[in-house]
Amino acid sequence: QVRLTESAGGSVQAGGSLKLSCTVVSVQTFRNYCMAWFRQVPGKKREGVAIIDVDGRAHSADAVKGRFTVSRDNAKSTHHLQMNSLKPEDTAMYYCAAGGPRRGRCNDGYLDENYFNYWGQGTQVTVFS
Repeated sequence: QVRLTESAGGSVQAGGSLKLSCTVVSVQTFRNYCMAWFRQVPGKKREGVAIIDVDGRAHSADAVKGRFTVSRDNAKSTHHLQMNSLKPEDTAMYYCAAGGPRRGRCNDGYLDENYFNYWGQGTQVTVFS
């Protein structure tokens, strides 16, 4: 029905960059979904990282603002997270998520796991000093 496949993460030195990608296969067009990235550290709740609506309007969490950029390519049904200036505290399992399909309710006020009903498998990102 709906499948999200994430690219591999990796291990990177602090200050470096990584790009994560998520490919979506669904019965409805990819453009209809609110998309987001979340991350989770063992013992912590899942944390919203960035969110982007069907028109490409994006919002990022304060912890990554200015360093991470979320984007989507509706023609290719892909969703990306470009991570720059990585810090050790960015180390986490990163998850691609899709919500809806819906047109609205996809701004920073909805960057919560309860608003997303489809999830990628998760990929580990480790940042070392």
